[in-house]
Amino acid sequence: MMNRLDYLIDYLLKEDPQYSEMEIPSDLQGKRDLFRALRNVRWPKPVGEEFLRLQDEELQAQLQEKGIVDLNKLSTLNSPLSTTLNSKPSTLNYTIWQGDITRLKVDAIVNAANSQMLGCFHPLHKCIDNAIHSAAGVQLREECYQQMLQQGHEEPTGQAKITKAYNLPCKYVIHTVGPIIPNGIPTEFQKEQLASCYRSIMACAEENRLESIAFCCISTGEFRFPNQLAAEIAVQTIKDYLTTHYDSSIKQLVFNVFKDVDKEIYQQILG
Repeated sequence: MMNRLDYLIDYLLKEDPQYSEMEIPSDLQGKRDLFRALRNVRWPKPVGEEFLRLQDEELQAQLQEKGIVDLNKLSTLNSPLSTTLNSKPSTLNYTIWQGDITRLKVDAIVNAANSQMLGCFHPLHKCIDNAIHSAAGVQLREECYQQMLQQGHEEPTGQAKITKAYNLPCKYVIHTVGPIIPNGIPTEFQKEQLASCYRSIMACAEENRLESIAFCCISTGEFRFPNQLAAEIAVQTIKDYLTTHYDSSIKQLVFNVFKDVDKEIYQQILG
């Protein structure tokens, strides 16, 4: 394991001369943190096959240590609500689950991205964008980069794009850019932008015939959208969407929360 990490770290250090004198930790966690940090700051570009093979081995090993959370077993892990969001009780269930979204084995997880759509470049940052890209591997940033090159401009707020998931246990990642609220007080336009994120995600999932989605709390972290209002908009928008899409492919939703406050809010709204 250490030899694998040593190779990966050495590869990334040699890519950029500014890191040539960097001190390499001797412990396993230190090496893993450095490996993640170097990928966080790395601009998307091709890598060698041996690097990809060893990177994937390392990320799969880390995933097994964290543990994969299967959607079908969530009821035994978190006592989820098992009810419906629309008038078809046999077709769509939802649950609230608190934990690391990169562990969820669902069709797609939602990433709260920035307008560059390339992931977070701040080393070891605690945002969900950083966590998802770090767990997926360098291939995710490269795929996002190719999509953005083809698009030719930054991603507008309220839309959604889908990519492969690579080393994540889910099949796909749906990326959306939520509104930024510098003063923490959203305007009506910004509320509509957040609602548009959820509509776009649902439409993207349907277009790709996905059956299960795990939503994060879009815009509530670094983007400072009020948690309570964001959750209310999320749930109401999804309800409204489903009332006009009775033939939706989507069967199961997970409202993934990380903070206790968000768990309490979603339990109050959905309970």
